[in-house]
Amino acid sequence: MTDTPPPAVPAPRSFETRHEGSFNGRQLAFRCIAGETHLPDAKGDPRASIFAFSYIADDAGPAETRPVIFAFNGGPGSASMWLHMGALGPVRVAVPSDATQAGTAPYSVAANPLCPLDVADLVFIDPPGTGYSRMVGAAKPEDGWGVEQDAEIFAGFIRAWLTTHKRWASPRYLCGESYGTTRAVAVAGRMAAGPGALQFNGLSLISVVLDFHTVRFEPGNPLPDVCFLPTYAATALHHGLVDPGPGGRDAFLQAARDFAIDTYLPALVAGARLSEAKRGKVAKGLARFTGLSEAWLTRTRLRIDSARYRKEILRSRGISLGRFDTRYTGQDYDQAGDTPDNDPSSYAVGGAYVSAMNDHLSRALAVDWDRPYLNMNPEAGQKWDWRITQPAGTSRWPAAVNVAPTLGRLMRENTALKVWMANGLLDLATPFFAAETTAAGNGIDPSKITMTYYDAGHMMYLHEPSLAALMADLRAWIAA
Repeated sequence: MTDTPPPAVPAPRSFETRHEGSFNGRQLAFRCIAGETHLPDAKGDPRASIFAFSYIADDAGPAETRPVIFAFNGGPGSASMWLHMGALGPVRVAVPSDATQAGTAPYSVAANPLCPLDVADLVFIDPPGTGYSRMVGAAKPEDGWGVEQDAEIFAGFIRAWLTTHKRWASPRYLCGESYGTTRAVAVAGRMAAGPGALQFNGLSLISVVLDFHTVRFEPGNPLPDVCFLPTYAATALHHGLVDPGPGGRDAFLQAARDFAIDTYLPALVAGARLSEAKRGKVAKGLARFTGLSEAWLTRTRLRIDSARYRKEILRSRGISLGRFDTRYTGQDYDQAGDTPDNDPSSYAVGGAYVSAMNDHLSRALAVDWDRPYLNMNPEAGQKWDWRITQPAGTSRWPAAVNVAPTLGRLMRENTALKVWMANGLLDLATPFFAAETTAAGNGIDPSKITMTYYDAGHMMYLHEPSLAALMADLRAWIAA
């Protein structure tokens, strides 16, 4: 009995179109190459087929000085559609800026003058199992689903892209959102190591999660409660549930940070050893910042899971809050539950993005494909391999992923590396204080990180003023 040979892999396909647009006041002609890149296994046979969208400007300056931004979203299991059609691409879907639902088709897809094509070429990468990307040949789909497997594939694609387009001299940046920030650090760490080392000029980290200890609510881990508290404060302030006091919002959020570190964390660590008097004092302070009742906080042992917060905080109004963006509200089947039925900030805009992306593919980019474009692949997230190689001599026990020490090493070994962390103040998926806490440790020098904040959530570009600020900050960061 002989093994069945793997299926033949068709030659990679590519679709090229030409366009014009005005970006930050600069008129440019550009082309988009939407196509596959095959990455080989150790035998030289195709192992992964990565589909990417490369927007390359004409006559925008010498290739050796023209930056390239490699952009991707997270999930794991998400295509790059959100950054592509929401913020960085030359066109974007226009959804309501005030956190109301996008409704039904037709949706408005308009030119995006804020697109940074005036300062850099753009490459949007879809990981295997999303978009049109997939594992091929003898590889199984799950062979590309894992922290290290994914980083290896992205590193291979970036090397191949730089070679194909003769751009090895160009300044290069990684731009990741959400889990994409984890990916960006993992890819940069992998590519900086070994004899074929490649350094990046900068890492643009939007809605940051590098240390998953800070966002995983579980018994015995007080870090998420502490790291989410300032976002609860920003949310309560946004919905008019608390008074910021004479210092205004910024002073109120700083007080929430101080309370989280100086009072809340010691109380959670004390646990059952905390006196009733101190417990009452902490509950009073939490109520002041979160808008929750002292009685409810006492019943939860001072712990505030983010899903329970989203359900409880506006229960009296009959609505629950969004996870990715707490500006969004929605109604559940009933109001007696402990957590929301769904995420209003997802279902309010998801349909618009899917329709806009598919329309852009078929009409503007002339992509003619017989497979659906997968904007999200839940199976990839469910089967994701979260194991990472630990430094020699460290414990081999399972642990939450933390790539922040890798970022610290990268910043020490490449002192010219620029790092930008962009944070939504109303993001309960990757809260801003978790990013600050991560940057304060892990061998990272926080003084070398550009940290910016926006009056919206995880996808801060859903909010028009925040989108404008985000793109202005990106241009300034690249030019710095």
